Amino acid sequence: MATSSKASPSTYEYPNFYSSFFAIAAARLWLSSKNLSDTLKHEQVLSSPLTSFEQLQEGIHLFKHGIDPYAGGSFRHSPLLLSFFATLLPNSRWLASVLWTLNDLLASWILVQIFRTRQNVRQSPRDTLIAASYCLNPYIFLPSLALSTSSFENTLLLLTILLACKGKTSATLFALSFLVHLSLSTTILLPPILLLLATDSFSHLASPQPTSVKIRRLLEFFGESLLYFGVLTLVSALVAGGWEWIPQTWGATLTLPDLTPNTGVWWYFFTEMFDHFRPFFLMVFSVHLIIYVIPVCLKFQHDPLYATFILVGILGTYKSYTTLSDPGVFLSMFAVFPEIYPYLRHPIVTTLLHLHASLLMPLFNHLWLTQGTGNANFFYASTLVFACAQGAALVDAVWAGLRIAIGPPVEGYVIVQE
Repeated sequence: MATSSKASPSTYEYPNFYSSFFAIAAARLWLSSKNLSDTLKHEQVLSSPLTSFEQLQEGIHLFKHGIDPYAGGSFRHSPLLLSFFATLLPNSRWLASVLWTLNDLLASWILVQIFRTRQNVRQSPRDTLIAASYCLNPYIFLPSLALSTSSFENTLLLLTILLACKGKTSATLFALSFLVHLSLSTTILLPPILLLLATDSFSHLASPQPTSVKIRRLLEFFGESLLYFGVLTLVSALVAGGWEWIPQTWGATLTLPDLTPNTGVWWYFFTEMFDHFRPFFLMVFSVHLIIYVIPVCLKFQHDPLYATFILVGILGTYKSYTTLSDPGVFLSMFAVFPEIYPYLRHPIVTTLLHLHASLLMPLFNHLWLTQGTGNANFFYASTLVFACAQGAALVDAVWAGLRIAIGPPVEGYVIVQE
């Protein structure tokens, strides 16, 4: 549980938020009724082999007929997700579209709650903007319309952060373990989440102080998370009827067996890679994702929620199988940190880079795969532009998070070193 005491939240009411939220919900439900999933489901930028609804349906069909879905080497969803959709959740097109929309609405509500917890208020005039920044973000609702299961991963990610902000230790660690089961790359979020549980979620960017956290307490959190993770692993093995699912799910994240194009930077590199160099560069790419964890957690130890935000952005840029929803949740989380806005150096350039990349990717993908007048280099070039856009947003967020501690700019003075 969080160690710091919390003041009573403000009780000022903003009734317009509810009407605005219902308007956003109505707009999203209207979009889901247009049955766009058949058109969008094959778009590589919206779903990956690890999040494709079409492959999930295939796995459910095999599972219900007593055939191991992991035996064919193409089904890569978690057994936990397989069991939910095979028993409880609908997998028809129309019901699935509604379910995905409701899931996004829940995620936007959770994001609002994260902001309220950080600001220690019950309601805020920014609530509508925060909800809209998630639900109306094209990087979020387009993968949702394509029925990508990454939408559920985003919701579970935000729920984990909210529970950590509220100091709900057991619930946080269970949700995080569940999230890691669905997406192994999210393991890098474990350190900042543990720090968030041990401290508080309030903004300390303007007054950074070294954080005193007992290592024993962090180890207790880590041990509890391992317990939940072990239980979920055992449940997954019981659902799948063995351990063959591990190389097909977690193993796919590390070994990249399916080179289907996506918005990430891995696929094309390993398409051109000689087989005898492949293990070395798989290690390099995987370690590259990990090396940011300790520096970010140390630099932002005074504000672990912000450290989590930065690592979410790194994850959305460098994980092996990315879709638009991965950077989408990072960009939506900018709304939770309004204090950094005056210190962003190039927000317009970053926005234009994202706009440029989001136009190039579908265009070059069409030229390559539909018209045949381009090649893989076209699409990969557009994904590199997208990676640059995401990198620009990350660098700006790190700069603003550090710059705010120095205070407002003073005329005639220039910062040369922090």
